[in-house]
Amino acid sequence: MSQNEEDEDGGRLRSFDGLADKAISIICFLIAIGHIYVAFDPVLSELQRNAFHFAGFAMLAALLYPMWRGSSGKSAPVALDLALGLAVAVSAVWLAQAENAIYDRGVKFSATDWVAASICIVGAIELTRRVAGIIIPILIILSLSYVAYWGQFVGGVFSFPGLSPETVAFRSIYGDDAMFGTIARISSTYVFLFIIFGAFLLRSGAGEFVINMARAVAGKLVGGPGIVAVIASGLTGTISGSAVANTASTGVITIPLMKRAGFAPKFAGGVEAAASTGGQLMPPIMGAGAFVMASFTQIPYETIVAVAALPALLYFLSVAFFVRIEARRNNLTPIPDEGQTLGSAFREGGASFIIPICTLIGLLVAGFTPTYAAVFGILAVIASSWLTKKRMGPKAVFEAFVMGSKGMVLTAVLLCSVGLVVNVIATAGIGNTFSLMITSWASGNILIALILIALASLILGMGLPVTAAYIVLATLSAPALSGMISDQFVIAELAAGTLPEAAKAVLMFGVPDQIEMLSRDLTRDEASALIRGLPLEIAAPLRDLVVPPAVATSALLSAHMIIFWLSQDSNVTPPVALAAFTAAAIAKAPAMATGVASWKLAKGLYIVPVLFAYTPFLSGDWPAMMQVFVFAVFGVYALSAGLQGCMERPFGIVMRALSFVAGLACLWSAALVINIVGVMSVVVLLVLNIRFGAPAPAPANS
Repeated sequence: MSQNEEDEDGGRLRSFDGLADKAISIICFLIAIGHIYVAFDPVLSELQRNAFHFAGFAMLAALLYPMWRGSSGKSAPVALDLALGLAVAVSAVWLAQAENAIYDRGVKFSATDWVAASICIVGAIELTRRVAGIIIPILIILSLSYVAYWGQFVGGVFSFPGLSPETVAFRSIYGDDAMFGTIARISSTYVFLFIIFGAFLLRSGAGEFVINMARAVAGKLVGGPGIVAVIASGLTGTISGSAVANTASTGVITIPLMKRAGFAPKFAGGVEAAASTGGQLMPPIMGAGAFVMASFTQIPYETIVAVAALPALLYFLSVAFFVRIEARRNNLTPIPDEGQTLGSAFREGGASFIIPICTLIGLLVAGFTPTYAAVFGILAVIASSWLTKKRMGPKAVFEAFVMGSKGMVLTAVLLCSVGLVVNVIATAGIGNTFSLMITSWASGNILIALILIALASLILGMGLPVTAAYIVLATLSAPALSGMISDQFVIAELAAGTLPEAAKAVLMFGVPDQIEMLSRDLTRDEASALIRGLPLEIAAPLRDLVVPPAVATSALLSAHMIIFWLSQDSNVTPPVALAAFTAAAIAKAPAMATGVASWKLAKGLYIVPVLFAYTPFLSGDWPAMMQVFVFAVFGVYALSAGLQGCMERPFGIVMRALSFVAGLACLWSAALVINIVGVMSVVVLLVLNIRFGAPAPAPANS
């Protein structure tokens, strides 16, 4: 065994030499092949597949992430970690085959079942601590002890009478939302296969093609290296799904290019971190979030990735606007031509990226499941690599499988373990209680609800990885937010006087002292105040009567997409900003200053969710979505210019204020005239800035 090395997620990975390394690689290969085989031939039940999935990655996590690492660099003995990994894996397998016997005994655990369940749960807590830090283990311990013991001592709405230890253990293992439940199913199918697909793309040289293509397209522009980072990170996001991995892989090329072009190191790192964060918003992979969202909402995965494309493009444009404006503000000039052309980029490696991605998207559009699409996409990568210089033979295929399995360790352990928390939230009804609290605090105001969720997301993101933060926050707040969005339809019907008679009858029960209002025409403000004041037991059946299923589904999708976007901010928001800190290390810039720069550049994470809530950006037909997109492009540009104090030339405080106002007008919902006036104002401001703006400073290129 050699010295430990730091992995891209900031943890400490143990590396192996010789036979041990080969043994680990063989285990990784077998795990990957086993998952692909089960995807086509379901010889195992869902619970068994999820248990074997956790068992395999628990073993890898125990070996790759040592129990401790001393200040001298020495780690826990391999034998100790191997023993833990074997114990957890064997326990998971035992519990998978013991389910029927437990039911036959009237849901009673034998002594062996108790030992296996205890090892499995404690092992999940310990392994999660190793791969993702201390916060999730603390949440798991608090959650399990809450339903088992101390919930009965909590007063108010969060009081819980408690369950027996046996019931807690049974539900933690076999519940629908537990360790081997819904979230583990997502991990063992869609997520792992898409991570393998991404590993094959990277091993085939697709990552190099992305960088070369981005340099060919934008390298010669003013601020071109920054725009290269935006394009490269966006395209890498289609195959990576991890902001930190995206930062580490593309940043080693783009950040030095940006510094060479004259960008400050902290700004260069901020650009890469903000752009890489957007990689998790870019279809078709979108990290694990899109698959979890599909499971939570029961909306097809292909529908989610289809509507996510325009918002993701808007986010990357927002970062690119910051880059362009910063380059103009500092009067940077293009870097010398290095001979990279679009044609040469496609000839060298275009096939290894374009063909597999098109195959994947084509299969999804044709109606194939994401599992089948991912497997055939892997085959397409192997075949298309033979059209490039990096042909994938048996050795390269083996290495890609190993890379995919190692890249899945953190996600697999995390998703299975977080099921322990989600199961408690579902069992104790905490999700409904939290949703009621949000509804009460926000008083039906969507914007206030968005601010509350954004704050909760930021706090959760300080200790949880993005996917875990999304899962927990969606479980707690999505019902409340989707209800508020659905209420907009109810308010419109009430104000228009088209509310069905049955709905009016239900409404009268909620506001008996306002019956006379229902007999006359209401303004939208009056209707809004009436609906917002309804208790949940009236509001919920009223929505069921008034809101069409398609509108309700759109509201649910919008709520989850809002939460998913807001959960990304932990990558770029100090004091915990893993993507920004990774970029800072590459840029040799102060970590906190880089984090602040990345947070500023990633303002799209807060602007776009507002559009989800108030416009048909996700729920409309394509003309309506394109209309929102076009106006939003102008709005985001104007807001970026106002923040930076520059368009093509620097400007003062008055122009900043006008730019902000014009940007808000472009983004204003359901007001076409205001949107058009906003766009015209942005164009006028840009023309005036070009013609009469202050002289640019002397070139700052280094």
